[in-house]
Amino acid sequence: MKKEDITIKEAQEAVDHWIKTIGVRYFNELTNMTILMEEVGELARIMARKYGEQSFKESDKGSDLGDEMADVLWVLICLANQTGIDLTDALKKNFEKKNVRDIDRHKNNDKL
Repeated sequence: MKKEDITIKEAQEAVDHWIKTIGVRYFNELTNMTILMEEVGELARIMARKYGEQSFKESDKGSDLGDEMADVLWVLICLANQTGIDLTDALKKNFEKKNVRDIDRHKNNDKL
């Protein structure tokens, strides 16, 4: 894959190709859901140390926040591919939902 922008659709296709040619096969959906939670935990660990009040342990110091986010995205894409979800379509629908539901919600939130 070239170092240039890719669409969500292209990312889904690239992950699928990698899984089928290098990764052999997808882990089952439950395994991937568990792996997703593990990856989110790793991301949370780095966030807590970089932006929160926890200090870095020696083993955390080489961690890359972007790489941790990409790990989360990778497994989420795997789950989308396995369950037949077109993430581009799902994201468009999600924006539409939020634009209707939350049109004034945040503007009228005194806490913001």
